[in-house]
Amino acid sequence: MANIDKVAVIGAGTMGAGIAAQVANAGIPVLLLDIVPADATNRNAIAEGALERLKKADPAAFMSRDAARLVTPGNIEDHLAALAECDWIVEAVIERLDIKQSLYAKIEAARKPGSVVSSNTSTIPLSALIGGLPTTFASDFCITHFFNPPRYMRLLELVGGPATRPEALEAVRHFADHRLGKSVVEAKDRPGFIANRLGVYWLQAAVIEAVEMGLDIEDVDAIVGRPMGIPKTGVFGLLDLVGLDLMPHVNASLAAALPAEDPFHALNRPVPLVDKLIAEGYTGRKGKGGFYRVNREAGKRKEAVDLVTGAFRPARKADVEAIAAAGRSLTALLDHDSPHGRYAWRVLGRTLAYAAFLLGDAADEVEAIDEAMRLGYNWKQGPFQLIDKVGVDWLVSRLEREGWAVPPALRLAAGRTFHRIEAGRRQVLGLDGAYHDLVRPEGVVLLDDLKLNRQPVLKNGSAALWDIGDGVACFEFTSKMNSIDSEIMDLLGKSIRRVKKDFKALVIYNEGSNFSAGANLGLALFAANIAAWTEIEQMVTAGQQTYRALKYAPFPVVGAPSGMALGGGCEILLHCDAVQAHAETYVGLVEVGVGLVPGWGGCKEMLSRWSSLGNLPKGPMPAVGKVFETVAVATVAKSAAEAKELLFLRPSDGVTMNRARLLADAKAKALSLVEGYVPPAPPVLTLPGPSGKVALDLAIGSLRRQGKATPHDEVVSGALAEVLTGGDTDVTTPLDEEQVLELERSRFMRLVRHPGTLARIETMLLTGKPLRN
Repeated sequence: MANIDKVAVIGAGTMGAGIAAQVANAGIPVLLLDIVPADATNRNAIAEGALERLKKADPAAFMSRDAARLVTPGNIEDHLAALAECDWIVEAVIERLDIKQSLYAKIEAARKPGSVVSSNTSTIPLSALIGGLPTTFASDFCITHFFNPPRYMRLLELVGGPATRPEALEAVRHFADHRLGKSVVEAKDRPGFIANRLGVYWLQAAVIEAVEMGLDIEDVDAIVGRPMGIPKTGVFGLLDLVGLDLMPHVNASLAAALPAEDPFHALNRPVPLVDKLIAEGYTGRKGKGGFYRVNREAGKRKEAVDLVTGAFRPARKADVEAIAAAGRSLTALLDHDSPHGRYAWRVLGRTLAYAAFLLGDAADEVEAIDEAMRLGYNWKQGPFQLIDKVGVDWLVSRLEREGWAVPPALRLAAGRTFHRIEAGRRQVLGLDGAYHDLVRPEGVVLLDDLKLNRQPVLKNGSAALWDIGDGVACFEFTSKMNSIDSEIMDLLGKSIRRVKKDFKALVIYNEGSNFSAGANLGLALFAANIAAWTEIEQMVTAGQQTYRALKYAPFPVVGAPSGMALGGGCEILLHCDAVQAHAETYVGLVEVGVGLVPGWGGCKEMLSRWSSLGNLPKGPMPAVGKVFETVAVATVAKSAAEAKELLFLRPSDGVTMNRARLLADAKAKALSLVEGYVPPAPPVLTLPGPSGKVALDLAIGSLRRQGKATPHDEVVSGALAEVLTGGDTDVTTPLDEEQVLELERSRFMRLVRHPGTLARIETMLLTGKPLRN
């Protein structure tokens, strides 16, 4: 298989630029080309402008400043010769066949033999794209359909043609999987491929039915949200996000390409309200609003469109209680004799039937369609998983009762389910009517799969310890939001003793959306409200002791985070021998946001890391200053790469681009540390003492006078400064880690009694937002 060591992206629009950024995030040089603008003195202006926008994008397109330096902007008139250096050329220009084919002819003349060319098209069939082009081009050509934004959306639909070389497809598949972090789903050369064909049908059904039933859009978004396992944006929030003006174009494109018998045509009719909104500039979040808007003339009031009158009105909360009453289960909601229930059925019933209709057409495998919707539209469960949830026979019976067509795939599954677990293995029903083992790509290991055929070594209500083979144990958080509580601390202590006895190494990992949101604030607030100060101090002490035991255990410990690793979740990583982090890991010590200081060794570990860095000026103050400026403003790294810059991760820690490969990579790292393992030596810290505290106090006071810090910020930052500078220590007297931990503990306990801190904790629990008091 040929390596992909350099990439070109042609088309510097939103998608092309985003693809280029993700290639750069993988550490691969990428050439970003676009046309020469008319009347421009800078012939690279379009690509250079796109690069500048990428650097400022929010959410960030680049994982680090270094990644941005790997993108070289240019133009297709002066720099096509550089394609000869590229192994993969991605075309991401406007969705017009004539423009694409004209570009392909130029690419063919410039590229090197065997380089792969792909299109990011979402609407034009591959057979049309290669029409009239040389066979040499067709053999190296495929479609790679990314989803926006390319950094964060994990789905990549890969489409090959009859002439495409298997080696070309495998090179792209491997690179997209291992280097870009994508889950690659192979789709057939059909209009819309998988995710957009089903997703557009779902959105169209949801909009048409809501308009015709005259429902409130807040209720609609709630109905298709949590009950169906769909993101809280729902339908109308999602359309605002992607842009209302795309809807007519995508619908028209699909309608022109799909055969006459496709069920999509029955739903493809104009929605005058949508046309009206677009005409008035309401194209979604990129415009002045969409189905929802913020009325600044009315004091930034959130408003929503009334689907009956077409006028904006004040937004209201969804009738969640009525929806919940109708939907004790998903089937109960679909069966409920109410407007909510009828709407739910008319949207989801149609969508599930259409998913079954696509089996054998858009894709031959149930899992391909499920994965496409889970990752392309962020559904919690794929459509066939939802069919299993409501029951195949129930769905067939309901479709027949409504007089709707029943797809052959549903007849095939009658009396059964599409998914099952047999002898500890996940199996999926095939088009041949038989069940087949679900085979993960080589190197993909999921804890949820391993748990099917084994029992936990240890377990309580908040955590579990699993044997994952080869002498490696895995410690898993299972609490809500994976927040750290006394049960996790208790089981972690027991697990350390068990691993010492029966295993070679320990990996700390889970498959939640976030590694850990930090300590359980609800328990802390409850204890504070009943003045259980002794219990709170015991919890802090237990955490410090448990994390120290983890750090000095006689076996290697590897943390394997993904998503948020905040507060206590960050501190556990700081005490691991090594970390293998998913690229999308967001790490930070955020305790100041709730009026506290890190209390489980976070200050001590960060001081140790920055003090041992060789490129800082001499003396204790530079390291103290670095930690203070990071922790005092609750800095959260926006990627694993940025976490390395902030020393939440070490330069030697590993990064895994594909989330599904994280556990296998972490296990391999743990095993690599076993031979000759020796626990780390305890740190000895030289801290500046009161003189350093004075310097930090001056900085805090300056921020307070400028209005950049609140009164309680000053209190919390002052306590943090005391910890980081060593309290009353003399600069000539080094401190051991127990002394620094005592400073953390005492300042934590002082702050947790403060009314300002208790107000911050309560506000965070109620609103999810920090209180600026």
